Amino acid sequence: MKIEALQIRKGNIIEYEGGLWRVLKAEHTKPGKGGAFVQTELKNIETGTKTTNRFRSEEKVEKAHIEPRKMEFLYHDGANYIFMDQGTFEQIALDEETLEGVTEFLQPNLEVDVLFHNERPIGVELPKAVELKVVDAEPVVTGQTADATYKPAHLETGVTVQVPQFVEAGDVIRVSTADGTYEERVKQG
Repeated sequence: MKIEALQIRKGNIIEYEGGLWRVLKAEHTKPGKGGAFVQTELKNIETGTKTTNRFRSEEKVEKAHIEPRKMEFLYHDGANYIFMDQGTFEQIALDEETLEGVTEFLQPNLEVDVLFHNERPIGVELPKAVELKVVDAEPVVTGQTADATYKPAHLETGVTVQVPQFVEAGDVIRVSTADGTYEERVKQG
């Protein structure tokens, strides 16, 4: 399926120069002179090489035919991440390189879309946000609660997120998987 370059988004899989490429970054730019373009950072799914490319905004790009399948993340065995098809109970193992950029949000029982191209798993699409428990956060300093200041919080999956001062260890927060930012506190610890 052909799409305009303006429709390219982070996480898309496109066919480019005879290979499959995952879009790591896509930034629309309209300079003062000349036409608008989309600056992309791409990673080849087969070889792992990265490149940057500039597509003119009116240029057409082939979006790869990807079949998403609902699966549940089970566990990480040290080398691979194990997922189970919820309908057939079939399990598949994906390595860390295939899951680049998503492992910090994976937790047991999380439902994800495993992306297949020609019956081969090539990646994972996370939900828009995940709920994670705060395991460590700096205590509130008296007098700073009125300010809109943020502090680092370490979450159960190992990722560190900037959170408002009122968030404490034991709280459960919602984190955007697109950019790893704090959205809201879901449950107070």
